[in-house]
Amino acid sequence: MALQRLFRQAIFTLIGFTVVTAIVMAASDIAITVNAKGRVYQHAETLPARQVGLVLGTSKYIGKTPNPYYTYRIEAAESLYHAGKIQHLLLSGDNAHRSYNEPWTMKRDLRQAGIPEETIHLDYAGFRTLDSVVRAKTVFSLARYTVISQQFHCERALFLADVNNIDAICYAVPSPQGWAGVKIRAREVLARTKAVLDSFILNVKPKFTGPKEPISGVSTSKD
Repeated sequence: MALQRLFRQAIFTLIGFTVVTAIVMAASDIAITVNAKGRVYQHAETLPARQVGLVLGTSKYIGKTPNPYYTYRIEAAESLYHAGKIQHLLLSGDNAHRSYNEPWTMKRDLRQAGIPEETIHLDYAGFRTLDSVVRAKTVFSLARYTVISQQFHCERALFLADVNNIDAICYAVPSPQGWAGVKIRAREVLARTKAVLDSFILNVKPKFTGPKEPISGVSTSKD
């Protein structure tokens, strides 16, 4: 009898933990979406002009196949610059080792697209979205900027910007559809839950802070 009672308690505890976890995940996902409302733009014509666009990095290829997430972000950065919606580009991504360098890869492709060298700035320590968003402020002295990424990523980036007192808006580029999109969306729910825990419970900071590198000619205030 004691063993059966213990087993029932374990089952109820597991069910309770599962329910609470599901509620926290759903609440985090919904709250981050609602929080970004009105600040995510999908058309360049309606996007307010800002001095700097923060391009969030990702790999250029998935295996040997071009990564559409990367392609859409680079194409958007190029078009927004030429449309006068941004004057500088901060390329933030992972620089894990010599053969994998997201910021350098983005810079090479943007230079080939005709973006001037002096308007491109690199953040080699954008290992996560948190690092990219916060380092734009703490290292590059940016109090306001435009994030360039997919809609789901934009919403999480804006949440992290708000937590860190950054005035950000976002230009949402297309997301791949089909099964790939479903898998990414499922992963995003986990990423959003982690973003909430990192911000309000674990107080996680960027992996590297680094020396200040203000972008010349760019305002460091929200005004």
